[in-house]
Amino acid sequence: MGQRQWILLRHGNAEAESASGKDQDRALSAHGQDEARSAAQWLQSRLKGHSVRLMSSSASRALATAGPVAEALGVQVELEPDIYDATPGRLMAILNERGNEGVTVLVGHNPGLEQTVALLGEGRTDEYRGMPTGSVAWFDVPEDMVEPGNGRLTAFWRP
Repeated sequence: MGQRQWILLRHGNAEAESASGKDQDRALSAHGQDEARSAAQWLQSRLKGHSVRLMSSSASRALATAGPVAEALGVQVELEPDIYDATPGRLMAILNERGNEGVTVLVGHNPGLEQTVALLGEGRTDEYRGMPTGSVAWFDVPEDMVEPGNGRLTAFWRP
């Protein structure tokens, strides 16, 4: 059985409010823009020569985080609206459906991301560790259907 990698990236720090008043429209703060660039550099240094699929939530702050990553890796951002406000079960379903080969980077939000990290690595979501803004959790996962607890956390990075 081979391995593939799922990389969960939390969006960078965002402004507290948007002009529209909608959460999905919140932009990255200046600090969040720095976090996104740092995450892009870190991922680029480790993913040179790899085929990468990059999926992002439709929220402004997630897309603004995915942009520098896409540029650094030379890939396109695939918009996945279901990532926004997704449960860990839904995020795992998205990854199982679309992260089926090589390296998949998913840019999303808490609490779903931090709970998914716990679910993949520990098999439960009740004791999640947290995902600071701009942080990356990198998992090796089996080639077949990924179930709770059968991901192996190989790297955790934060700006």
